[in-house]
Amino acid sequence: MKIGIIGAGSIGGSLAKLLGKLGHQVVIANSRGPDTLRELAAETGATPVRAAEAARGGEIVVVTIPQRAVVDLPKDLFAGVPADVVVIDTNNYYPVRDGSIPAIEAGQIESAWVAEQIGRPVVKAFNNIYFESLLAKGKPKGTPGRVALPIAGDPPEARVKVMRLVDELGFDPVDAGGLEDSWRQQPGAPAYLHDLDAPRLKEALAAAERSRVPEYRKASDDWLRSLLASQSPS
Repeated sequence: MKIGIIGAGSIGGSLAKLLGKLGHQVVIANSRGPDTLRELAAETGATPVRAAEAARGGEIVVVTIPQRAVVDLPKDLFAGVPADVVVIDTNNYYPVRDGSIPAIEAGQIESAWVAEQIGRPVVKAFNNIYFESLLAKGKPKGTPGRVALPIAGDPPEARVKVMRLVDELGFDPVDAGGLEDSWRQQPGAPAYLHDLDAPRLKEALAAAERSRVPEYRKASDDWLRSLLASQSPS
């Protein structure tokens, strides 16, 4: 397939590498321009482009940038892009990194907020796995204990397309329902960053409680705050 990636961070770069190895034609963009992506292009085989070109990069477009940066994307980014082009949202909301987003703090689902900002339906995927696990833990279909990834979004046919891609990348796809159910895989929830197999992932998704989303968010935000503090020069 032809796949566009908007965002060249840990997840975006990892996906570019993995998808290139599988033979997909990948174009990738970041906020600083194609010239800053030469090293990543040499490593992955992806073609550096601007965001507008990545949005028109093929059958699937992956938006994988900090949540706060979504509002900085061009307002017409997806204007004229065919409706059957699937948009994947890998983003996670961390207030310590992104600042406060009032709508999400008031209860809006993170990826529903993203869909609203870009004016397109999205499928939430690749948000609950650490990039090192994404690079290293893909296994052939049928491998015992194969790590599973949840896929939530609308319409159902878009979700199915992403599930096929997840399987191809070496992970068991778990249908996590429509976008209204994607809160179950947000930061801090039981399904987040635990590299579970399919049966245990389904249990973790079912165990999530909507009323505890603020608690989940605080726990993940505290974790990131601690991580960032440990990386800062003393």
